[in-house]
Amino acid sequence: MSAVRPARRRDSARTRQLLVKAAGELLAERGFERTTVRDIGERAGVDQALIARYFGGKTQLFIAVLRAETGDDVPLDLLHTERLRELFERVGRRGPGPVFQAAVQRPHDAAVESATREELRVRMVAPLTEVFAGQGLDRPQLRAEVATAAFIGVLMGRSAGAFEELAAADPRELLPLVQRLLSH
Repeated sequence: MSAVRPARRRDSARTRQLLVKAAGELLAERGFERTTVRDIGERAGVDQALIARYFGGKTQLFIAVLRAETGDDVPLDLLHTERLRELFERVGRRGPGPVFQAAVQRPHDAAVESATREELRVRMVAPLTEVFAGQGLDRPQLRAEVATAAFIGVLMGRSAGAFEELAAADPRELLPLVQRLLSH
């Protein structure tokens, strides 16, 4: 006689959380194009078909990852030391995330491109635009975009190891340099 296994309870919230976490990790490592739903399912330890069930597809899961990273809080602008430190630490741990990657390489999927541009605007450009406008500077949007592009360039160059000293530098040493660069 074989023992009957109790039915496994589904926990959709937990499954969604596992998928978002796995997708976030893989997207940071590989980018959108090189991340497959199979890889996400395997990393999450669940059936890849659940991506379609809970999110509708890889693109919608990608958007859920972006929203999970942002949360409901309005981010501090890049001139705040805590914000810069947090971004340096996160990119140091996980590599440049999908928003940073999308800033330097255009995604092929229109929905992904739209979502990443909006997240980039909300997370980085808009807070800086507000600061620059409050300071009465001309063309605050342009200034904010230039500062954001410079910051992303520093993170991407550091992550890729393209610049030896930059890659080896302690983030505590870089923070004041980057702050001066962004504030001028």
